Amino acid sequence: MSFDALAPHYRWLEWVLAGEKLQRCRTAFLESARPPNRVLLAGEGHGRFLSECRRQWPRARITCLDASARMLHQARRRLIEHCLSCEALDFIHADVLDWTPVEAEFDLIVTHFFLDCFPPSQLEGVVRRLARAATPEARWWVADFQVPAAGPARWRAQLIHKAMYTFFRLATRLPARQLTAPDKFLQQEGFALQRRVLSEWGLLRADEWERARGFSG
Repeated sequence: MSFDALAPHYRWLEWVLAGEKLQRCRTAFLESARPPNRVLLAGEGHGRFLSECRRQWPRARITCLDASARMLHQARRRLIEHCLSCEALDFIHADVLDWTPVEAEFDLIVTHFFLDCFPPSQLEGVVRRLARAATPEARWWVADFQVPAAGPARWRAQLIHKAMYTFFRLATRLPARQLTAPDKFLQQEGFALQRRVLSEWGLLRADEWERARGFSG
């Protein structure tokens, strides 16, 4: 899987296909949350959330992990274009499946439109690996697509998902063929859902999970 080829075009593609809908989903909790000390942005991509994160929390230490060097370049360039500081920022070019995190380092994990890239056989390991980097009382933010339970909203979402996965499998060699909800894997790592914001007829969801006090995996 590689998003390098899409990196220069990802911003305008997102705008044409979704306008500001994905960004509103990414930032659903940003203004109301308590400031974290150390943040891990996994699969951050083109850096739109990173810029808002830096603007909102100028003192936080932020680590940006992505398998695409070109996406990391786009994220860094966006910070510079918006006159935002690159201090206390770490950019790590690595595949999350190969990355070895420092244990219990981050009090906020962020995976926006990232976990949907993995089939179930990989997703459980990705969540476990990222959870290893979380502190005992960490929060985890997930912005992603979902399929509503029934009715026209479900039919609409299924059509959108089919088109989306077909495109990204061709463009990036995406390993996933369909969406797998990460909820049960997050629960296995001691996280409980605190807030969920739905939008676009239930097509998009923004979740805030928090690790239960005293959890030991």
